[in-house]
Amino acid sequence: MKIPYISVVAPALNEEAVLEEFCRRMSAVLSKCAAEYEIILVDDGSTDSSFSLIRELHEGNANIKGLSLSRNFGHASAISAGLEYAQGQVVVIIDADLQDPPEVLPDFFEKWQEGYKVVYGVRRKRKEWFGKRFAYWLFYRVFKKIARLDNVAVDSGDFAVLDQAVVQHMCALPERNRFLRGLRSWIGYAQCGVEYERAARFAGSSKYPLSKLVRLALDGMFAFSYAPLRLATYTGFFVAFAATVSMLVLLYMRIVHGVIGVAGFSSTLLVILFIGAIQLVSIGILGEYIGRIYDEVKRRPLYIIKENLGCILVRQSSMYESL
Repeated sequence: MKIPYISVVAPALNEEAVLEEFCRRMSAVLSKCAAEYEIILVDDGSTDSSFSLIRELHEGNANIKGLSLSRNFGHASAISAGLEYAQGQVVVIIDADLQDPPEVLPDFFEKWQEGYKVVYGVRRKRKEWFGKRFAYWLFYRVFKKIARLDNVAVDSGDFAVLDQAVVQHMCALPERNRFLRGLRSWIGYAQCGVEYERAARFAGSSKYPLSKLVRLALDGMFAFSYAPLRLATYTGFFVAFAATVSMLVLLYMRIVHGVIGVAGFSSTLLVILFIGAIQLVSIGILGEYIGRIYDEVKRRPLYIIKENLGCILVRQSSMYESL
């Protein structure tokens, strides 16, 4: 049985080489699974002709719609923009680079029809080099260990199918530094994963350099865990304990054996550098939390929409359109 209405939210940054193929493959899948559908392409401040191509696609097919952000606000903000315009009973979050193949979506829809409100993709095989794959593997397991969540998905990105009820809750969440896969876990409801093999990019290059990946990992860690703060505290207690033991040992050596002190400039310097490093790391951890508090206090919108091609605003929580 076909789903009454499916919305697809696809952020795009400089993806002119792949958008036409993405829409062709996505439309082929949705036309079999949905009575009605829409594909919302969110141009996240592209510097190529991506949005001009989105306009052409929209003119040729009214089911393809577009949002153009006034600048590059980031992947999570672009997805958040699309979610606020998604009308469907079911909402698909997928990148436009075709690494997540649209052809696996029928398996996701089947799980939704079974009653799951969140169906996320579990990456069975990645095409990146070993170092990057290991970094992803390590992050997800560390995050699952320290996050204050019970249902963290391992090896799962933003590719997911969400029920409209989950989308409404996600749009209502006010934070600015949005780790979406953590937010969907926090919301709850019945969730399950579907394994799939992630493809190589259809065309172009990755828009997620190492700096953005590190930033994303930090957003996840600091948004859903106090573990970094506790680590700094525990390290401070350990250093204080070690210093106390060392002081007692030196006092014993002086009283019992008459040793005035232990010679060694290098060892003293290393101790000072070690304690200084611990202090700087602790200050840096505090700074990460304080910086995120600062972002929340400013209450700036997540994004600004410059142009809208056929999208209808369903809910408005954390943005405004430029006049």
